[in-house]
Amino acid sequence: MLAHDQKNDFDALLPGQTTEAGASRRTALKAALGVGYAATAMPIMAQTAIKTTSEGLKTGEATYEVNGFKVPVFFAAPAGKTNLPVVLVIQEIFGVHEYIADTARRFAKAGYLAIAPELYARQGDPSTYNEMAKLMAEVVSKVPDAQVMADLDGAVKWAAANGGNAKKVGITGFCWGGRITWLYAEQSKNVKAGVAWYGRLVGQPSALTPKHPVDLAANIQAPVLGLYGGQDGGIPLTTVNQMKDALAEAAAKGNKAAAASEFVVYPQAPHAFHADYRPSYRKDAADDGFKRALEWFKSHGVA
Repeated sequence: MLAHDQKNDFDALLPGQTTEAGASRRTALKAALGVGYAATAMPIMAQTAIKTTSEGLKTGEATYEVNGFKVPVFFAAPAGKTNLPVVLVIQEIFGVHEYIADTARRFAKAGYLAIAPELYARQGDPSTYNEMAKLMAEVVSKVPDAQVMADLDGAVKWAAANGGNAKKVGITGFCWGGRITWLYAEQSKNVKAGVAWYGRLVGQPSALTPKHPVDLAANIQAPVLGLYGGQDGGIPLTTVNQMKDALAEAAAKGNKAAAASEFVVYPQAPHAFHADYRPSYRKDAADDGFKRALEWFKSHGVA
């Protein structure tokens, strides 16, 4: 367990951090993370959007430095506890807005230090965009995979210095973040397990995205649970089968993480079926997937 005099419990905040009670002291971040919904995600389905309270939690914002840049992060954790298992919560295309913050709170309620870094911060603020095409062209398409991997390494280091157990790290992500979940499980030694929600598995290589999950399956270092929708118009099940084949080939060559990886496909679910604030939300699939995520992390040594 980390020593109290290292200020690794959340009762002692680092410079640039805030809690809900001290939001007026926010100085390091351009805008509040996890507040409101991204304009490009409209319309918002208020009747299904889940609101997880912060009761019993310590939540807030912080920054950590990677290559001279201060990466903003939203965090949530059980109040007053240290040596916590860590889960990296990776944003959709819309950045760290209310839905991602709420998901972090759900993991915190389950006993995790949940951290959601704003991985577009160098390229722009996704909350300021009203058009998906512009968001894609001006921000998302300019985010290098290498930058994201380094920022996630930085998040793990931040977690280790702030109440988290760096030997018990999981990662989960949605859509854009689902792909990142696969990549980090394939490229990082920090992670014990991942849960990827409808992340793209194949694609054309580019200078900023040179490899995709299927290209790196042979070297996967942590088992991943892939949660996908059978009615996902953007991610055909043929690509899921491609990934299964790549993992099976890696498993045949002795890769234990590949052998342990699994897929669950919800036949009637569309893309973004976990996004409770969107019309794509499917409660049964979302609830089952989240339950499986918690069980996955527990069975693979994260919890």
